[in-house]
Amino acid sequence: MASPTLLTPTSKLKSLPPIKSTKSTATATATPTIPQARRREFLSFVAAAAAATLSSPAWLFPLTPAAFAASDEEYVKETEEVINKVKTTINMDRNDPNVASAVAELRETSNSWVAKYRREKTLLSRVSFRDIYSAINAVSGHYVSFGPTAPLPAKRKARILEEVETAEKALLRGR
Repeated sequence: MASPTLLTPTSKLKSLPPIKSTKSTATATATPTIPQARRREFLSFVAAAAAATLSSPAWLFPLTPAAFAASDEEYVKETEEVINKVKTTINMDRNDPNVASAVAELRETSNSWVAKYRREKTLLSRVSFRDIYSAINAVSGHYVSFGPTAPLPAKRKARILEEVETAEKALLRGR
């Protein structure tokens, strides 16, 4: 026995009733439609971007050691500047009228140095970077907390000078 719902070659096909939308037509026309990018257009854009990236000379030729040497020379020069400013600023007499301007100049120089070299992964493991970064933090923290005319405590000053000297020695050794 055949079920009445099975299709057989002799049965006639019935058309299905149309599908009714659950949204009303008034709300469908009230909201504006936003055109969306088609997948094909998106894939062609991604392919073009990948082709442009792969064909650029920077991708084909990685940085040469000469490029690293130039940035290394710049790092050494700017670090020596910061070291000299730290030394002169913390050795100034607190009654000197130029102390406040020297501290402001040191803060500006050290902030730009830290902002420039903090993200360089090749420098993070260097002894010179670690020591001068620590010294800058100690000096800046003191002057932010106590003001530009407050003298450094003897222990803090000795530690900062020691860190600065080890950073200077490490720079000379290329570390």
